[in-house]
Amino acid sequence: MVQSGGCSANDFREVFKKNIEKRVRSLPEIDGLSKETVLSSWIAKYDAIYRGEDDVCRPPGRGALSAVSELILSKEQLYEMFQQILGVKKLEHQLLYNACQLDNADEQAAQIRRELDGRLQLAEKMAKERNFPKFIAKEMESMYIEELRSSVNLLMANLESLPVSKGGPEFKLQKLKRSQNSAFLDIGDENEIQLSKSDVVLSFTLEIVIMEVQGLKSVAPNRIVYCTMEVEGGEKLQTDQAEASRPQWGTQGDFTTTHPRPVVKVKLFTESTGVLALEDKELGRVILYPTSNSSKSADLHRMIVPKNSQDSDLKIKLAVRMDKPPHMKHSGYLYALGQKVWKRWKKRYFVLVQVSQYTFAMCSYREKKSEPQELMQLEGYTVDYTDPHPGLQGGQMFFNAVKEGDTVIFASDDEQDRILWVQAMYRATGQSYKPIPAIQTQKLNPKGGTLHADAQLYADRFQKHGMDEFISANPCKLDHAFLFRILQRQTLDHRLNDSYSCLGWFSPGQVFVLDEYCARYGVRGCHRHLCYLTELMEHSENGAVIDPTLLHYSFAFCASHVHGNRPDGIGTVSMEEKERFEEIKERLSSLLENQISHFRYCFPFGRPEGALKATLSLLERVLMKDIATPIPAEEVKKVVRKCLEKAALINYTRLTEYARTEGPAEKDAETMNQATPARKLEEVLHLAELCIEVLQQNEEHHAEAFAWWPDLLAEHAEKFWALFTVDMDTALEAQPQDSWDSFPLFQLLNNFLRNDTLLCNGKFHKHLQEIFVPSVVRYVDLMESSIAQSIHRGFEQETWQPVNNGSATSEDLFWKLDALQMFVFDLHWPEQEFAHHLEQRLKLMASDMIEACVKRTRTAFEIKLQKASKTTDLRIPASVCTMFNVLVDAKKQSTKLCALDGGQEFGSQWQQYHSKIDDLIDNTVKEIISLLVSKFVSVLEGVLSKLSRYDEGTFFSSILSFTVKAAAKYVDVPKPGMDLADTYIMFVRQNQDILREKVNEEMYIEKLFDQWYSSSMKVICVWLADRLDLQLHIYQLKTLIKIVKKSYRDFRLQGVLEGTLHGKAYETLHRRLTVEEAAASVSDGGGLQGITMKDSDEEEG
Repeated sequence: MVQSGGCSANDFREVFKKNIEKRVRSLPEIDGLSKETVLSSWIAKYDAIYRGEDDVCRPPGRGALSAVSELILSKEQLYEMFQQILGVKKLEHQLLYNACQLDNADEQAAQIRRELDGRLQLAEKMAKERNFPKFIAKEMESMYIEELRSSVNLLMANLESLPVSKGGPEFKLQKLKRSQNSAFLDIGDENEIQLSKSDVVLSFTLEIVIMEVQGLKSVAPNRIVYCTMEVEGGEKLQTDQAEASRPQWGTQGDFTTTHPRPVVKVKLFTESTGVLALEDKELGRVILYPTSNSSKSADLHRMIVPKNSQDSDLKIKLAVRMDKPPHMKHSGYLYALGQKVWKRWKKRYFVLVQVSQYTFAMCSYREKKSEPQELMQLEGYTVDYTDPHPGLQGGQMFFNAVKEGDTVIFASDDEQDRILWVQAMYRATGQSYKPIPAIQTQKLNPKGGTLHADAQLYADRFQKHGMDEFISANPCKLDHAFLFRILQRQTLDHRLNDSYSCLGWFSPGQVFVLDEYCARYGVRGCHRHLCYLTELMEHSENGAVIDPTLLHYSFAFCASHVHGNRPDGIGTVSMEEKERFEEIKERLSSLLENQISHFRYCFPFGRPEGALKATLSLLERVLMKDIATPIPAEEVKKVVRKCLEKAALINYTRLTEYARTEGPAEKDAETMNQATPARKLEEVLHLAELCIEVLQQNEEHHAEAFAWWPDLLAEHAEKFWALFTVDMDTALEAQPQDSWDSFPLFQLLNNFLRNDTLLCNGKFHKHLQEIFVPSVVRYVDLMESSIAQSIHRGFEQETWQPVNNGSATSEDLFWKLDALQMFVFDLHWPEQEFAHHLEQRLKLMASDMIEACVKRTRTAFEIKLQKASKTTDLRIPASVCTMFNVLVDAKKQSTKLCALDGGQEFGSQWQQYHSKIDDLIDNTVKEIISLLVSKFVSVLEGVLSKLSRYDEGTFFSSILSFTVKAAAKYVDVPKPGMDLADTYIMFVRQNQDILREKVNEEMYIEKLFDQWYSSSMKVICVWLADRLDLQLHIYQLKTLIKIVKKSYRDFRLQGVLEGTLHGKAYETLHRRLTVEEAAASVSDGGGLQGITMKDSDEEEG
């Protein structure tokens, strides 16, 4: 991206910002640190690195210069730029600048006129000799000459429309009409408008500064004197008054006149003291005849004094400055003789006047006249140096102006004046011939010595530095098409090496210079754009990024021209242009196809923005046979498909090189083949990640450009994956059997493919499924067998120690079943039928495994319970509670592991199967609750059997009663029956606490307590029913009352509902025991010792 020069600093910043934002957004949240803060820090760090703030010694870059290059440049800045572009040294530029008089606007305008005249002459010569370029049609030859003439005439009209200068207020630009095919105006041509004398009226500004008067003796020192000044025909001005002893003023008077030869009068006056004097007395006067060439400094002038004046040596010091109007190119005295004007050889005052860019006139003026006495338009004349004419008296240095049917001879008094006149007239005539003075005339003279010395010095320097060849070159004889190609190439090279990301676009200043060159030297637009296309394509082929819009513009221009649509008004098409266009078209087509094939590398991250889309649009334009017939969309699609097929191979090849899975040397290939299966799989997994990243980048940055053909982008991706398939299959084949390390590869690829609407269940996706279907089935089979074996071994060795929600075996089972189902779920198998099959199979497997677990647990429970004690010493072992919890956990896990989420077709069948496992668990729980209750009831029955010994009428009962009564006389005998009741109550309470603490399911505990309480009451009720005819022994009564009351309170505290507590059995018990209690209290008032069925909170716990 950096070397191509196609991305600006902003492009790099945006790419960095997008990538870092994507990376940061994927990270987990951090407490106290927002992701926006992290992003801001990254961007701030990037900006600091880009600006280079840490590097204080870093030299200033060219950023400011490149920014300036995008502005409108001054003439000096353009000179400096093109010196760099063309490799012109500063000294060489100065020599050319001085020799070509680039600072002289008149010389430059004259040079343009000469060049245009030369181009017209070449066009006429070509037409005369019929030496035309080869055109695609014969009739274009005459059209070509007309185009040359019209282009020159257009430039002439443009030049003519420019104002000569800012000029004076009275001077107005004279616009002259010209015929379409004529280059110059000829005097006497009836079709041309000739200048009138009023067209060349000039406006001058004069400044008269009166300094002082010397030699004033005729007036007293205290007398007042003053001066007046006037330009004849104008107003009169007066200085301030001064004493005659000090006649000094320094007063300036400004005048405006239209006379090239004005008359200036300055007079000296003194105030008259006489009473009858009407006017002041004139002391002296001076009359001056200034011209624009006159001295501008203050000089002393002798004044003319009245007769009999004492001031014989009266002088005045003054300065007269007469400006030179911008359109007055030269002036001075010349001798002249012509055939139509100036027919007498005499000395006249001449002024060379520029009326417009193409109209000049030689005018002769008399004194005090604003209009010329005679004038001659210079258009069509050729000026040159001539030898002296012996027959003409006056003038030493001769030159002439020649035109068909007319010759005007001029002569000046010295060589310097002649050279200046010839140079000025040479610029005005626009002639291509450059006058050169004869060698024998170039002699040193008092006035021209400096000029000759400077000219000789410059000539020596030109020759020394080899510049004379360029200075004396005739632009009309140069091959400007060839020169422009060099100029444009070097300008483009300079532009692309600039730090500004230009994409091949020239700066405004460069465009201005190239446009001017083409217009001035007649470079055809098609040639210009063909050369531009060639240069742009060369740079593009060498790695530079060129804006396809720029290529499109130039190509469209050339195509329009070649097919005759005249984009620039040029209707002729040369064979060379057509042939070059066809070559460029073919070359451009190859370039564009190559760029599309390398779209990831030619347009990285979609930069420059919109460039790929513009490239595809340009390709469509290039494929068109002509500009009017659009190409069928199918043909464009065919070319783009071919390019994207190549792109897939290019992208994958570069990616594999980057991932180091395909070494360029044989040694690397051997190393790859000898790598371990795990290493191969790791590299393919990494390669798959890179492939996904590439396709995601394509979607993000390039999909919009291919929006016209989304199916082609999908084909490109399939081709890309097809290349990856080879490496993937090779790595998978190397994996050992029953190795499951390759599943992450499937998950990675499948997660990407299933979310892509175009690639989901595509060719590669189906191939991926075909490869992994056997592995998934094999894995599930092995896992099923492994889980079944682990259940068998686990329950055989189970210690039933509590682990989490169950035992070690149950926890292991449920974890394995859940992990297996999550693994298959995470596969997100795309093919629905197989996905449903997998889901159903895993649910069925879970049901079978849970059923086995439940059955084995119930069996173990029953065995454990049988071994438990049947006395009040029974305390529920922790292992029994663990078994209970295993069943509780199985109930919960079956809801998650055995519930099918799939489609309707398995619904009814599966509901039956799922309800079967639920019923099994529920029935098993009921059974073990019943077993526990039975165990608890058997303990109660043991207690009741002990109480049976006190039944009335039995032998054992009478012995016990007698023994207790006899012993009571000597010692304190314990209260009969209290130990038995307390032991039982303690048994109930401790087992309640054990169950409450170690069994996880509240609902099952409540069911257990309900059944336990109800069964206990029933057992006691049955026991009492068997003794309806017998009165309970006092000890039996006390024990039963305590057991019933304590049981009632304990189970009520454990949450047994009132409805269950006050069941039929309890009510029967309560009545019987209450009656027995009343009978006992009557027969033996102190026998119950405070134990009663009445509710009391004071009883001992």
